[in-house]
Amino acid sequence: MLDVFVLPRFFTEAVCLPFASDNKVLAAGSVCVLFLLFQILGAVILGFGIWILADKTSFIAVLQMSSPSLKTGAYILISVGALTMLMGFLGCLGAVNEIRCLLGLYFTCLMVILITQVAAGLVIYFQKETLKEELSHIVESLIKDYDPSNDDKRNLQGAWDYVQAQITCCGWTGAKDWENNKILINQSMSAYPCSCSNSSKDFQVDSGFCDLDVPVNGTATYADWPVHEQGCMDGVEKWLKDNLGVILGVCTGVAVIELLGMILSISLCKNIHSEDYTKVPKS
Repeated sequence: MLDVFVLPRFFTEAVCLPFASDNKVLAAGSVCVLFLLFQILGAVILGFGIWILADKTSFIAVLQMSSPSLKTGAYILISVGALTMLMGFLGCLGAVNEIRCLLGLYFTCLMVILITQVAAGLVIYFQKETLKEELSHIVESLIKDYDPSNDDKRNLQGAWDYVQAQITCCGWTGAKDWENNKILINQSMSAYPCSCSNSSKDFQVDSGFCDLDVPVNGTATYADWPVHEQGCMDGVEKWLKDNLGVILGVCTGVAVIELLGMILSISLCKNIHSEDYTKVPKS
């Protein structure tokens, strides 16, 4: 005679386990979709770090060649990007094969990455004046020692020329910064940086110094130069303000993806634990 307790238990397992299995497959599929997003995100972070190291013609290049801290930051970005891609792969592998250890590792690494990103954002926000002061020292030193004939600093100086030409700015706080340049002092300010020029005749020349057409009594000041009035500090700040919405949107999107990955991974991990518990034979 069939045990009266066997039929209800058999019926419950036959009806409910497929639904549990469907939920598990759905969760695993969701984690794998996030895996793809993390692969893309990791590739972007990795590519950005490589770009910082390889770039030679932008403001990033000026900072990278002048400050070792930015180069260190680039290596950190490369490491984070590679780790993000690896974690996405491990998360998908753990979800498909129901490996709780990999899911736990996936959750832990995501949490560490998220905390690190938040901490970095807070440091940048609260230390922005210190960072601005450091940038000022870097650029002022570059302008003071700018020499087109110096081959050792050709890449660094070329990057700064590119910045001034692209942002349409001159100096860090303004054209007056160039009055401290040693070569221009020796030439009694009768020349000016070509990359600062707002004159159409200088558009084909984006580096070195251009001669001033009509010096005043044999000498001149920065006020006599045909250059942009805006300093590059204001230009960089304006660019950041104009693109602040995009920057915040990207950062928020990344954080949301990471949080979803953490929630799904821990949820799937608990489901695997619950299913294993239901499979234990009852006496």
